[in-house]
Amino acid sequence: MRALEDELFPSTPGKVKIERAGGAMNRQLHRCFASTSTMFLWALFLVAMTASYLSFQSFVDTSSKYFQASWGGLHWERQIRASAAPRRPPGSSPNAGISVLVTGAAGFVGAHCSLALRKRGDGVVGIDNFNAYYDPSLKKARKSLLASHGVYVVDGDINDARLLAKLFDVVPFTHVLHLAAQAGVRYAMENPSSYVHSNVAGLVTLLEACKSADPQPALVWASSSSVYGLNDAVPFSESHRTDRPASLYAATKKAGEEITHSYNHIYGLSVTGLRFFTVYGPWGRPDMAYFSFTRNILQGKPITVYRGKDHVDLARDFTYIDDIVRGCLGSLDTAGRSTGSGGKKRGPAPYRIFNLGNTSPVTVPTLVAILEKHLRVKARKHVVEMPGNGDVPFTHANISLARHHLGYKPTTNLDAGLKKFVKWYLSYYGYTRGSSKNL
Repeated sequence: MRALEDELFPSTPGKVKIERAGGAMNRQLHRCFASTSTMFLWALFLVAMTASYLSFQSFVDTSSKYFQASWGGLHWERQIRASAAPRRPPGSSPNAGISVLVTGAAGFVGAHCSLALRKRGDGVVGIDNFNAYYDPSLKKARKSLLASHGVYVVDGDINDARLLAKLFDVVPFTHVLHLAAQAGVRYAMENPSSYVHSNVAGLVTLLEACKSADPQPALVWASSSSVYGLNDAVPFSESHRTDRPASLYAATKKAGEEITHSYNHIYGLSVTGLRFFTVYGPWGRPDMAYFSFTRNILQGKPITVYRGKDHVDLARDFTYIDDIVRGCLGSLDTAGRSTGSGGKKRGPAPYRIFNLGNTSPVTVPTLVAILEKHLRVKARKHVVEMPGNGDVPFTHANISLARHHLGYKPTTNLDAGLKKFVKWYLSYYGYTRGSSKNL
């Protein structure tokens, strides 16, 4: 025992100790073993500390993302349910009590449709990603307008499958009004991927959410008159060919029509596609010609007026926003039910496409003249030949199909519509006639 104690504990300080050869070797082995054990223990400690740190960091990152997310949580769900709740008394109309998810709700058409749905008592929830294609402050202002009428707009992207699944989980939407898209013909030459991201990938993500929802909603979505492309038969009819798009934007909208048809056929989704013809009016898009013309005329800047080949004036079937809204709501009201459940089709479902236009094309010079009249300012015009950027020389809608099935009947001509737009523009931007203030 004494010998063992001598091996394990140090000798008394200052005491000289005589060691045998075998004892020295045992002591060396022990020291080596003790050193290795200590290093092993330290290594285990460091591994444990590293694992703990990584786990904590992962928790912090996850928590940070959760708290930074613009959606989710009990309060968010309560807001969604409150906004989606219909406010019409049962029996007030055949479709009393519909609940609509509006994509692109902070956009031009989306905001007007959301407001109209809420005003007549329908449940409405919006979603918009507030991208910077044009001034996001205008979209934020539309969002505030909707909020003042009890419409909640989620800040999110239609490509976010988790968000869409959550929305359908929180609310059993009866309808989806899909208006979110990357708009504009000319911008496609600068940023083509944005069109594929929004108009194709985003549409598919939304359709996936719709076909998996229970119940499946009926879908009404915005196609475009641009799908007629190089078609020269007028007025444009839904029966005309649409396989010759003149721009990438038009091609993505045509692709959308084919994609929605496949989801209708495979999954029993009720689908209505609406081909809009040059929509204008208050709260409009700043990238549209009438909007930029108004801004430049008031600022004393020249406007660029495009002309077609052989000096032919371009013409558009300008359609006032209120008429478009009536067409959208009519499409929602007449949309048949989807027949699928949990992604499985149980029977055929409606698939429809309608033109929504004004049926009265007006030349661009006439548009400018009307603006000059209502602004009481003469425009400085720079007339050039139309570049090869995907624009078409004219559009003209045949609306007989929409008139028959939707009761669609446009009532606002361009002069009356631009008068309303100018009134809104002057009010929104605070312009005072005779002032040198720049807008």
